[in-house]
Formats: sequence, C-alpha cells, structure tokens
Amino acid sequence: MKTEMKEKQSPWTRFWAWYDRHITESLAITALIIYIQIPHMIWNADLYLEAGMISHVHPVLDFFMYGVDLIEIFPMINIGFLIYSRIRKSRNLINA
Repeated sequence: MKTEMKEKQSPWTRFWAWYDRHITESLAITALIIYIQIPHMIWNADLYLEAGMISHVHPVLDFFMYGVDLIEIFPMINIGFLIYSRIRKSRNLINA
C-alpha cells in the first residue's frame, strides 16, 4: 500500500515530505550561517570605521570575510522553504 502511494506522489510532493522530515538539520545549518555573520559584522564595522584592527590585516582573511556575505543566500532560501512548508501543512490540516 505504501509503495503505491510513493509511486503516485509527484517529485514536488516527495521533496516536501523529505524537507519536512529534515527541518531540524536545515535550521541548524541556517543558525550556523547566521552565527558566522557575527565576525563578519565586526570585520565590516572595522572596515567602515577604517580602524584597520581586523580589516586589511591579510588579503586572504579579507577575502573570506567578504565571502561570508555570499553564503547568506542559503538562509534566505531556507526561510522561504520553511514558510512555504508551514503554509502547506496548515492547508493540509484544514483540507483533511
């Protein structure tokens, strides 16, 4: 019976079922990325204030601190997924 349900499910439905099972891991990764932002904010403030205590110490460090901005894309996508997942669940509960 379960195999028949799995065969009839669309890839979209299977993806959201998988995502709902892995929300905790997804939130942990999002939290890690957000916590990485703390040193980046300090580095950015140092750059803005032109203090030079952290920024411009080493070009590789500056490169990595600047690159932290790019990984913010993943939490943005994840937040959208979480919102949509919760909306789907509430609609399914209402329709059931």
